Amino acid sequence: MVDAGPLNAYVDADDRHHDECLGLLEGHPGPLVVPVLVVTEVAYLLESRLGTEAEVRFLGDFAAGNLLAEPVAAADWLRIAELVSTYRDLPLGTVDASVVAVAERRKISSLATLDRRHFSVVRPSHAPAFDIVP
Repeated sequence: MVDAGPLNAYVDADDRHHDECLGLLEGHPGPLVVPVLVVTEVAYLLESRLGTEAEVRFLGDFAAGNLLAEPVAAADWLRIAELVSTYRDLPLGTVDASVVAVAERRKISSLATLDRRHFSVVRPSHAPAFDIVP
C-alpha cells in the first residue's frame, strides 16, 4: 500500500526523500496498491507543483502496471467516516483514512508513507500497527 508522500517524492527529483522512495518503489516485486483518492491527490499536487509532464509520468506508471489503483468500495466509506471521526484530533482526513480502510479490506499491513505522524498513531483493525516504510 502506498500513500501520497512516496509517490510525490519519487517523481520529484528535488524532494529530499526522492532517492529512498525511488529505490523503494522500483525495488518492490509487484504492483503497488494505491487507493484512488491518493491517485487524485498526487496527480493534483504533481500538476500544480511540477507541471503536466510530472503528472503524465505518474499516470504512466498505472498504465505500465507498476501501480495498481484500488477503488474505494461502498463499505469503505463508512469506515473512512469512522476513522476521520475517531482520529479527528490528528486530524486524519479523508484521503489518509481511505488508505487505512483499503489496507484493512485488502489485509495489507505494509505501508509506504512519509507521514509517520498520522500512520504510526492509527491502529488498523487487521493488525496491531502498520509496518511503515521507508
